[in-house]
Amino acid sequence: MDLTQIMHTEYGKSVGECTKDELYRALVKYTCTLAEEKRKPYCGKKKLYYLSAEFLIGKLLSCNLINLGIYDSVKAELASHGRDLTELEEYENEPSLGNGGLGRLAACFLDSIASLGLPGDGIGLNYHFGLFRQVFRENEQTAEPDRWLTDTGWLRKTDTVYPIRLRNGTVQARMYDLAVIGYENCVNTLHLFDLEGVDEDIVGEGISFDKTDIAHNLTLFLYPDDSDENGRILRICQQYFMVSAAAQLILAEAEARGCRLYDLPDYAVIQINDTHPAMVIPELIRLLTERGLDTDDAIAAACGACAYTNHTILAEALEKWPIRYLKKAVPHLVPVMEILDDKVRRKYGGEETAIIDREDVVHMAHMAVHCSVSTNGVASLHTEILKKEALAPLYRLCPEKFNNKTNGITFRRWLLHCNPALTDFLTGHIGDGFRTDGEELRKLMAYRDDTTTLDGLMRIKSDSKKALADWLYRKQGVKCDPDSVFDIQIKRLHEYKRQQMNALYVIHKYLEIREGRLPERPVTVIFGAKAAPAYVIAQDIIHLILCLQTLTGDPAVRPYLQTVMVENYNVSAAEKLIPACDISEQISLASKEASGTGNMKFMLNGAVTLGTEDGANVEIHRLVGDENIYIFGDTSTVVTARYKAGSYSAKAYYEEVPMIRRAVDFIIGPELAKIGNPVRLRRLYDELTGKDWFMTFPDFADYVKTREKAYRDYGIRPEWAKKGLVNIAMSGYFSSDRTILEYNRDIWHLDRSPEQIHSK
Repeated sequence: MDLTQIMHTEYGKSVGECTKDELYRALVKYTCTLAEEKRKPYCGKKKLYYLSAEFLIGKLLSCNLINLGIYDSVKAELASHGRDLTELEEYENEPSLGNGGLGRLAACFLDSIASLGLPGDGIGLNYHFGLFRQVFRENEQTAEPDRWLTDTGWLRKTDTVYPIRLRNGTVQARMYDLAVIGYENCVNTLHLFDLEGVDEDIVGEGISFDKTDIAHNLTLFLYPDDSDENGRILRICQQYFMVSAAAQLILAEAEARGCRLYDLPDYAVIQINDTHPAMVIPELIRLLTERGLDTDDAIAAACGACAYTNHTILAEALEKWPIRYLKKAVPHLVPVMEILDDKVRRKYGGEETAIIDREDVVHMAHMAVHCSVSTNGVASLHTEILKKEALAPLYRLCPEKFNNKTNGITFRRWLLHCNPALTDFLTGHIGDGFRTDGEELRKLMAYRDDTTTLDGLMRIKSDSKKALADWLYRKQGVKCDPDSVFDIQIKRLHEYKRQQMNALYVIHKYLEIREGRLPERPVTVIFGAKAAPAYVIAQDIIHLILCLQTLTGDPAVRPYLQTVMVENYNVSAAEKLIPACDISEQISLASKEASGTGNMKFMLNGAVTLGTEDGANVEIHRLVGDENIYIFGDTSTVVTARYKAGSYSAKAYYEEVPMIRRAVDFIIGPELAKIGNPVRLRRLYDELTGKDWFMTFPDFADYVKTREKAYRDYGIRPEWAKKGLVNIAMSGYFSSDRTILEYNRDIWHLDRSPEQIHSK
């Protein structure tokens, strides 16, 4: 690459004279050109379409340079002109196309699909403002539009436009394409549909807008507030907009490859990522019948092409839409759903497996299971719970459809990009095979007793912690001690993930310090999370954490305990936090977290897990052994039995366990009253003492005990470094490459051309 020539051609300037904007634009253009040169026309028959409401792809410049194999040369050439690639990384806007693990997983999967040479594209929506930009004011979360779209980005506007029929008229879906560059392999595409005529100016104060103005609002926000009827109808319209455009694209491409419609499963496999895109099933059936297939053939073709991934057992997340809402949003789809329900009832009978229940509510997960060839969970425990509990009646009907595909992460972003020092260290010890084969990391076990290796790992971790401390100070003006234990919980704010239990521990420790019981070593407790605008208790928990951030800033407490809440937590923040983490908080109530992927990213970067036997923690525990993880709390069996019996009483624990009562009472005590919102704090107190639906109290004492043990063990530095080494060495199983190969082997059956298969 000759940057001098590129910059002279583009701007008539030297590299040193160019602005950051000019350098960034030129590099994006150059990268896109290289990507198109690597793209090969697809000449095969069957292709994957990965449908997801979220694709949390993160910033793209550096990862694309890594995958193209030119990162080091570009960085060196910039440096030779006195410029730093880091300044361009920071200049780049982060695409606001997702929120949590669901979207980040989808992004990892697209990377692996391309890196493995599989023909597969993603399909989603081009949200203008994402979920929202989180801003903290007066110790509370406020929401603002996340204006990330600019003309300097990676999106390419196409000429493809599809009509989308809604009750109040037809709107147009314009397709924008984003190159998905595989690691030293092929290039696929993420197709993002946008509403022609979307109007950003209808957004008023904060993120408020007219939910009824469908013709102008459909692609403004991810997960618009559905706390009222207008919001729920908007959600349905938004989901339908996505799947209708997707279905039209899929059929057009399949027909271009020779599909005669009734044989659609031979040409397309459609992976439905959670229930948000499940309406693609009846929409495909509707479109196929419009094109001349009879109803039975259309149903067979659509259902034979679809596969469903379940990501939750939470009842509120297994989407259910009343027919009356569907009739207000997409009335033309309702007859198809009624036909599907009738067929299911005729074949199986029984209310518990129906698609439309006796209350005229459509169960989207039921439809996805009945009308697909595969239903998979995303961790071994999660899949077993689906079979035995959440979807048990459906499993009994069609056990052959159910299978497990434990989630994974792409090592290209979550190691090569975010932790280059560790990447170089590993390469020096075990070679670079782990870049495309995660199991190569097991070779590191040969060094578990090597003092020099352990010292090197500790230095890398120390440097990462210093870098994070610098970043937090630049970003938020927060000073934290890089020599303290960095105990980190970063994930979507939800009660089942139990950030409230972590906060109660901070209160417990704060009170001990104020009474003179000082810890052996300082601890910095770091949170990162957004709460959905309509999720009031989640916002109350954020308020409590921000109040604790203020309290632990007390000069008498801060040398021993500090709380930090990262503002507007996103992928870029995660890339700073994960390499610096000592203890990874994975403390969801056992049986509630489907998998988690943050636990895998922390593990890969040498953090040690403090967690329950939930989600993929079970598999992490199995891999690293008892001595390299800190497990606490009730098992999923105990939790499930307690729910079934209705035997849990939060009030009893509150009254009988002084440590719990003391910490919870502090929430409405005088110290927090001085800095907090009494309405929010009282509501959270009442929720915990009166309900505590996700059972914080039963696990709290064991959580405190296990966490204190982890802190003590941290002080034995060589042994702690060994724990980190074992976690890195055993993390290879959690590569998304492994997950995608399993999807392809068991569900998709896509061809990989010989030149697209890595030498491994």
